Amino acid sequence: MCEGVMTLEKVAMVNVCMPLLLCLLVSGWSRSQGEEATLDPRESCEAWMRGVPGTPGSHGPPGRQGREGRPGEAGQSGGRGVKGDRGDPGGSGDGGSRGPRGFPGVQGKAGPAGEDPFSYRSAFSMGLTASTTAVDTPIIFTKVLYNEQRHYDDVSGKFRCFTPGLYYFTFHMTVQGRGVRVGLYLNGRVVTLTLDQYQASDLDQASGGAVLSLTHGDQVWLQVYGAAAAAAGGGGIYADVNNDSTFTGFLLQPHASLWS
Repeated sequence: MCEGVMTLEKVAMVNVCMPLLLCLLVSGWSRSQGEEATLDPRESCEAWMRGVPGTPGSHGPPGRQGREGRPGEAGQSGGRGVKGDRGDPGGSGDGGSRGPRGFPGVQGKAGPAGEDPFSYRSAFSMGLTASTTAVDTPIIFTKVLYNEQRHYDDVSGKFRCFTPGLYYFTFHMTVQGRGVRVGLYLNGRVVTLTLDQYQASDLDQASGGAVLSLTHGDQVWLQVYGAAAAAAGGGGIYADVNNDSTFTGFLLQPHASLWS
């Protein structure tokens, strides 16, 4: 029992003396190398003796996000990129303001010849060669001023329509000796009447005119109108080499059916 207690005391003595011995050895070695001892007698041996490095510790938790840094300097310009695909056409824009008037253009070529405006012709102009007293019968004009189409018949004294359309008819009569009433007739029906009341002078005039719409075969003529003229001895239509009585008519416009 006593031996066991003594053994424990010896072990404890050794554990205490070993560090002290190591300190003295190190201190003596340092002095032998010419180094001056800088030990503070107040510090323990553990303050200047270092142990064996320990194993690295585990990673700690992530730290808080730092403050935003200052903007960096501008980088260099990059090279030109590859040309992209062509985009879809855009919508129509608003109309712009009207520009200034340009210079006249070069005159174009002449176009093809159009339809002959005179493909339909009908006209006449006739006169009397002598005075007449005929009443209620067509006045027959035999002096030809124009009758190229021969649509006026100088035997019957009537104009006959061969080209349907609008026509203009006019007449001028020299009157002598008695009053006269001249009628323009269409197919036996009086269209206009012109009255001249002779006043015992040398010569009077009676004239008139009308626009008529005619169809193929219609007939137009002049004649002295009324029984009063017959009772007075007939009409006083006069003509000589110095005075004319004329009857004229011509086509103004063919009917649309001729152009279709």
